[in-house]
Amino acid sequence: MLFILITALLLLLIYAPTLWVRYNMHRHSKTIDDMPGTGGELAKHLIERFGMDGFVVEQTDRGDHFDPSAKAVRLSADNYNGKSLTAVAVAAHEVGHAIQCFKGESIFELRGKYIPIAMKFKRWGILLLAAAPVAALVLKAPAAIFLLIAVSLLFQLIGTLAYLIVLPEEWDASFGKALPILIEGNYIPSTHIDSVRQVLKAAALTYFAGALADMLNLGRWLLLLRR
Repeated sequence: MLFILITALLLLLIYAPTLWVRYNMHRHSKTIDDMPGTGGELAKHLIERFGMDGFVVEQTDRGDHFDPSAKAVRLSADNYNGKSLTAVAVAAHEVGHAIQCFKGESIFELRGKYIPIAMKFKRWGILLLAAAPVAALVLKAPAAIFLLIAVSLLFQLIGTLAYLIVLPEEWDASFGKALPILIEGNYIPSTHIDSVRQVLKAAALTYFAGALADMLNLGRWLLLLRR
């Protein structure tokens, strides 16, 4: 019983950042009538304003992101078509990444360098964890099984920490690029600046929060193995 309570508490701590990100995104997703345009329109305007030839803005069903290989700012339907603080802030955040790419800023190299490493470690960790039940049947050695779980946990933690290394790039896209652009260009009513800051902070933390949430897979397996 104590094991389950401790595991539940750890899972709550792991999932808390994702809940916070989702809460802030949803909280500011209501349509604002006096918003000058949609998120998609703002993104296209900024691409044109900064003379970013070859860069495009597209609607996607795969989540908001910037694809450097296609030079594409991709926004979900709600943010592409929405006239909300979330739509505008997220659009500006993704354009912030496009600006990093367009200017060839060294900070933009963090994602390309470390995200593939993070994904590899997380994949290895999940594979090791999936192998644990088989090892339990074959080896019948608790020490070996717990060693597999420990190594799996280590790999997943390394993968998650790699997202922390990328965090400065995300933070720059939000507060080094998006926020100054939104304020100086009068793209948002001044009364909403504090709310936009919250959305931009959520946008910057999205990948790291998602990486932490992926570790819920570990919690499920630990509960299963405990049985």
